[in-house]
Amino acid sequence: MATLKVTKLLVDELVRCNVHSGESTTKSKLNSSVANGRKTMSLSSINFPFTEGLPFTSTLWAGHEGFHMTVNGRHETSLMYKERLEPWSVIGVRVQGDLEVLSCFANGLPVAEDLELVRDVDKLRAPKLAKRRVFMLIGVISSSNNFARRQALRRSWMQYEVVRSGEVAVRFLVGLHKNKEVNLELLKEARTYGDIQLMPFIDYYSLITLKTVALCILGVKIIPAKYIMKCDDDAFVRIDEIILGLKKQDANGLLYGLISFESSPERDKDSKWCITNEEWPHDSYPPWAHGPGYIISRDIAKFVTKGHAEGKLQLFKLEDVAMGIWVKKFKENGGKVNYVNDERFRNAGCESDYVLAHYQGPRNLLCLWEKIQREHVATCCE
Repeated sequence: MATLKVTKLLVDELVRCNVHSGESTTKSKLNSSVANGRKTMSLSSINFPFTEGLPFTSTLWAGHEGFHMTVNGRHETSLMYKERLEPWSVIGVRVQGDLEVLSCFANGLPVAEDLELVRDVDKLRAPKLAKRRVFMLIGVISSSNNFARRQALRRSWMQYEVVRSGEVAVRFLVGLHKNKEVNLELLKEARTYGDIQLMPFIDYYSLITLKTVALCILGVKIIPAKYIMKCDDDAFVRIDEIILGLKKQDANGLLYGLISFESSPERDKDSKWCITNEEWPHDSYPPWAHGPGYIISRDIAKFVTKGHAEGKLQLFKLEDVAMGIWVKKFKENGGKVNYVNDERFRNAGCESDYVLAHYQGPRNLLCLWEKIQREHVATCCE
């Protein structure tokens, strides 16, 4: 007579699904409880650790091989980590169902910036640049607590060969945080990857314009570049297509992106983008390129850098409009301007045939990169 041997699947030496003892694993029973002075009935399965109407305590913890869950002190289930999962990509815990959460307590969580847990740092570290001028410098506007986004960019479009070869340089422009510990983690990240340009001020949305000025200075004096691109840290950039587009243009007086030729200031005081008459007394803006991503030529960057050094640069809290104002001033000072509008710069999300897709979270950034590598066409993940 043959004996059937059952091998349990283990995660950190724990079974994936713990079986409750009882007469039958499928038999249900009625449980009664007293709530608010009255007797209530609830249905629970022998293999189900929860009883309707009764409180319970659950613990979710991370092991070496996967996640584990206990209910009222008893191990219930374990889940293997997904392949190539890194701690920085776990950004939250979601509880679903008809539950009332009475209290939560978090303890012993790894910080997102735990660089010792990143296995392939050398692959992600910024390459050394040649002494000659690079073709393009890309400045990514980021904030100190957006490590997950920066890491997703390092694993996605920053792996283009033109970036790894040093022909295109990518730098994150990051301001400081009010918390000292966050700044120490940021400094550690900067030393590890070599692609962060720290700004000497506390990060606020209204100071993004100063980061744009810093990007121009960086592309003129520190990392000399033929073209300078500004983009956000939630934007996926198809660098190969952008380079093809740039090679068709005049290298002087260029503003390239999704251009708004006719727009007016927002006067609603409740709007995030409200501009008062004191800030901008005119009824319309000069042409400007939408902020998720645009490119300027070196001569415009030099004009911005010089104006800043001489104290003549008009600062404006909407950085993309500010660049439009500076480009207009460049033109008024004798410069020739070439506005190149490309609707493939998708500032409101992702659409097929994009060269830039905005509002992409870390998972979508990685997904878009995998699609480009596998399908060689620009299709969206959602």
